[in-house]
Amino acid sequence: MVPSLESVKAYCEVSVVEERLLRSPEAPIVLLRRATGPPIGLAADPGSIRELIRPKDGATKSDNDAGEFIAGCNCMHTSWERRLPAGTSAIPRNSLCRQDAGAPRGALALSGDQFPAGSVAPGNPYLGIMLPYAPLHHLLMADLNFPIVATSGNRAEEPICTKEKEALAVLGDLADLFLIHNRPIARPVDDSLARVMMGRELVLRRARGYAPLPIPIKPTAAVALAVGAHLKNTVAVSRGQEIVASQHIGDMATPRAWEVFQEAIHSFTSLYNLNYASVMCDAHPDYRTALFAKQSGQPVQKVQHHFAHVLSGMADNGLEDSVLGVAWDGAGYGLDGTLWGCEFLYVTNNAFHRVAHLRPFRLPGGEKAIHEPRRSALGLLYEIMGEGLFEKSDHLRRSDLYPPLRSFSPSERQALHVVLRRAINAPLTTSAGRLFDAVASLVNLRQVATFEGQAAMELEFACDGMTVNESYEFEMSQAGAVDGSSPLVINWAPTVLSIVKDCRADESIGKISARFHNTLVEIIVAVARRIRQARVLLTGGCFQNKYLTERAIARLRAEGFLPFWHQRVPPNDGGIAVGQALAAARQSLAE
Repeated sequence: MVPSLESVKAYCEVSVVEERLLRSPEAPIVLLRRATGPPIGLAADPGSIRELIRPKDGATKSDNDAGEFIAGCNCMHTSWERRLPAGTSAIPRNSLCRQDAGAPRGALALSGDQFPAGSVAPGNPYLGIMLPYAPLHHLLMADLNFPIVATSGNRAEEPICTKEKEALAVLGDLADLFLIHNRPIARPVDDSLARVMMGRELVLRRARGYAPLPIPIKPTAAVALAVGAHLKNTVAVSRGQEIVASQHIGDMATPRAWEVFQEAIHSFTSLYNLNYASVMCDAHPDYRTALFAKQSGQPVQKVQHHFAHVLSGMADNGLEDSVLGVAWDGAGYGLDGTLWGCEFLYVTNNAFHRVAHLRPFRLPGGEKAIHEPRRSALGLLYEIMGEGLFEKSDHLRRSDLYPPLRSFSPSERQALHVVLRRAINAPLTTSAGRLFDAVASLVNLRQVATFEGQAAMELEFACDGMTVNESYEFEMSQAGAVDGSSPLVINWAPTVLSIVKDCRADESIGKISARFHNTLVEIIVAVARRIRQARVLLTGGCFQNKYLTERAIARLRAEGFLPFWHQRVPPNDGGIAVGQALAAARQSLAE
């Protein structure tokens, strides 16, 4: 959070559209490009960020640590006490929770005179910036007069804590102070997240300020509940002339997330006094959202993941006629039981045809590949080279040539060889997200990730600011029909071999990344030419990538196509519920 727009302009590049977005009533976190030079027009101290450094392991907290923390931060403690709004109090964690002997000591030592500190979004050319929007924020910023790093009150991949005891139990070892109020929190709502794409707003997380704003659709009598995706979950309802989508709920990976998901549905349907007649869910048989749908007692309709992506984009853009949907993401359950993820869907009315996709490859270890890009790379290499990748006579040389292979120990390589040869726990996929991961591994940018999409993000950042127009070769089968009877298959092998060749020639990662991105753009254009559908919709998590999306839009326009992309409905899985709800509405109209 930054005190003022003037402060933002000192640290980041801000366009007119981005400025308007920062000042908007929705007040989202906005992704802004870092300024290339030092801050302008601000004194060093007020513009500094205090980088928090935890003391050595083994230190324990004492009863007066809260006072030390506030004094150490140069925060005007007495002013805070004087200016806290009625009903609000700031109290040390220790005064609420006695079981704290083993908790790590709070952030006391301070260092650094630059904004941002090196630990803030390292390697990322963008910063998430938010202006104060609540009275308490304005009081805080007025007293501090320098940017602060803020995050929601939850652990990674878990819902926001809304009750004091819950917050103490979950976050007690992370926070030194808890700011509480005498009024309870009715429902958890994250800050919304947005960026500007092609001069327009693109919402990446739809929450505070945006939800539950309705999305207009063609009138329908159906009232259906859409329970969304497994990741970045939201729920939605279709009713009358609109779809109403909930705030961002989060990932369905924990028991607490499951509780919040059910609470959100109850709260949502009660708020709008809805009695839904059917439940829409993802086609994946093992998703917890699908289990909820099955146990609801209402008729259930499954909507294929990437079809829902395309429908969400159509709802966002008010499209009713046929489109060529380009749905690229990490993975979604396909109609053939494999993991889809680089899909070209020709959508008409309430049906779709899969008209093109990537050449499938295996993911050794299955879901482990999400956090280990090297596994995706190994799957690509094995698809090209087969058993030759693991030939013992050539093993050392191959390990040296291929960073993903080198990153595994000999015993791990042996186990992975068996996994790939026998196709055990090595599902087939056509995922564009895993293709991004594989390329990041091949260029040795990242072998192991701490969160999904990290490798793909870093690959995008690598080509940031590059002016490269070249692309790699790829192959496309001669088949292809809009009815999906013979879908085009895009062969990535020439692209991968060219990338390996560039790596051996010591080409820069930035140039390789730019050429790879350009290749993906040319694939989109080539399929659009073959299918001959004027309207092309870009959707799915991969189109959060600014370089990819803006290049694709520009190339499609240059070729005479009419491209569409997301605005207020997220292109990622946060928009799946909207797509499912539109499927219900269209089904109702068809009946």
